[in-house]
Amino acid sequence: TVLVNKMAAVTARKSVHPQNTKYVNAIILVLCIIGLCISTFGLYIEILKEKNPNYVPFCDINTYIACSRALTSRYGKGFGILDKFVSNTSVLNQPNTVYGIAFYTFQATLTLSSSSSAAVVQTVASVLANIGSIYLGYILYYIIKDFCLVCVSTYIVNFFLLVACLFKLKNTVSSDIKKTIRKKK
Repeated sequence: TVLVNKMAAVTARKSVHPQNTKYVNAIILVLCIIGLCISTFGLYIEILKEKNPNYVPFCDINTYIACSRALTSRYGKGFGILDKFVSNTSVLNQPNTVYGIAFYTFQATLTLSSSSSAAVVQTVASVLANIGSIYLGYILYYIIKDFCLVCVSTYIVNFFLLVACLFKLKNTVSSDIKKTIRKKK
């Protein structure tokens, strides 16, 4: 408890301005909008490619940089693993871009809350998204042997979203500690 009290005192001395949290929330919302746009564009490519196999999106630059190859691969749906657990036609086995749309919508919704529990959930979700990005990046580079601009763009957005969520979590927890100390006095 002595260590916790010292940490609380140090944290309380550091200024956590509500303005900082507003900026962090704005950054998170902008990143979510970017992620939503990228995911929606990826889904659009998948739908057009499914309807017309000859369709060539502008992100298919050459044989090594082709987003449609990654997005329409077996790994572009259900992260390439859900089909082992559920049928290929299951409602759970969606294109990864659909999961991206749901993730960024969920993150944007959590941004509207100022509670520390929402910040924790948001940060955990961002950590999981980055683990997924590492997994899919590995598959992209080593298995598909492709560079997908849409995919890599979401990995970058996920990384910056994690950084922003960590800042929000720090600000939220610091604010909660300050409130707790004020109540004890």
